Amino acid sequence: MEDFPDMYQGKDPEDIESFQGERRKIIQPTSLKDPKLEKLKSVLVNWINSTLKEEHIVVQSLEEDIFDGLILHHLLGRLAGVLLSVEEIAVTSAAQTRKLEVILEALNEKLGLQDSSLSRWSVKLIHSKDLLATLHLLVAMVRCFQPNLELPPNVRVEVVLLEVNRSGIKSEKEIEILTDESDSATDALSSSDSEDPIEQLLKLEPHKINTVKRAIMHFVNKKMSTLGLQVTDMEKQFSDGVILLLLIGQLEGFFVPLYDFNITPVNATEMLQNVTVALDLLDDIGLPTTNIEPQDIVSQDVTATLKVLYALFKKHKSR
Repeated sequence: MEDFPDMYQGKDPEDIESFQGERRKIIQPTSLKDPKLEKLKSVLVNWINSTLKEEHIVVQSLEEDIFDGLILHHLLGRLAGVLLSVEEIAVTSAAQTRKLEVILEALNEKLGLQDSSLSRWSVKLIHSKDLLATLHLLVAMVRCFQPNLELPPNVRVEVVLLEVNRSGIKSEKEIEILTDESDSATDALSSSDSEDPIEQLLKLEPHKINTVKRAIMHFVNKKMSTLGLQVTDMEKQFSDGVILLLLIGQLEGFFVPLYDFNITPVNATEMLQNVTVALDLLDDIGLPTTNIEPQDIVSQDVTATLKVLYALFKKHKSR
């Protein structure tokens, strides 16, 4: 066991000893000056400010502006439509902690985090203005709610892992990954030379697969919003071919005559006819679907559905 490391000499020991019996990661001072980390912080600040622009909320510092729950509460409402019964401005430390408990519980649920003990953030860490925990939380929120936002890739920081107990501090250094080498899985697939990128996608980690699916869903809903349509279930809602045909028409700038397909298919045969028309259209516009059978789409096969939507996404995402 050791005394406080040099990097913490001069700081109030109570700040560190408040984590008695816990393990805590703290970013090394040299890493705080890393240009990649500065870029990530800048992107996150700009993202928050653009998201909350209509509410006239401005964030200047992730360390100083996130800890009390106000910003997280507004982001949760704006991005996920979740309105919580918490006080708008919590002044005391106890009130801020109570507010954060409610907010993080709702956020973790939206982020698909079943066991909060496995997360890289907590009420205590966020409230103590822990930059590492705050960054992990905000990056997770971007990946979930706005996967098209490009984060700086390969952001890594050196941290000291502290374990505090009554006899002193045990410390060791390690590298913490904040963003992947290619943080956007869709970018990684777009630049791949693979003839079948979706097969490659399905071999990736689950969070990257979900990132691509959310990006495609965001892309689809953005294009379909002018028709008053929204997709919430990728496999199910494309299985009858109707939304797929409308999407192709929206993206390619032409109207698919209603007599060419069944606008309200009532059986598998009509659904199969719709999907066949859609795949024929994709062939006509230069997006071959030779490895996709119409029946696969109708039967809600996730691989087949993703292949079709990704082909459209790849062609039109920058337009």
